[in-house]
Amino acid sequence: MSPSAEPEVVVQRQLDAYNGRNLGELLAVYAPDASLWEHPNRLVAQGADALRERFAARFAEPNLHAHLRQRMVMGNFVVDHETVTRTFPEGPGTLELIMLYEVRDGRIAQAWSLIGPKRLDL
Repeated sequence: MSPSAEPEVVVQRQLDAYNGRNLGELLAVYAPDASLWEHPNRLVAQGADALRERFAARFAEPNLHAHLRQRMVMGNFVVDHETVTRTFPEGPGTLELIMLYEVRDGRIAQAWSLIGPKRLDL
């Protein structure tokens, strides 16, 4: 049986792969020409090679974890509100993040991030 192409299921697979630091599974959820944006229009990565480089760098952070706070789905769009634990250059901390995913043909075609302020662990 093939994995579900339902947008919510696709995005959950992405989140699970991200938290599991499974680069192969994470890249398989994205279309080969997928684009990642910082809202509204700053392109941060496009295509499998750029996505691999970006996610591999994130996975090197020892405390990386995205906690899903809320999810909304409308058609082929999924909006996640997350609290993300990271290791910033200034030290460990968290930030709030809104992610908007567009799912086409069972894969993430585009994703936009709205990044909240960093909160460092003191």
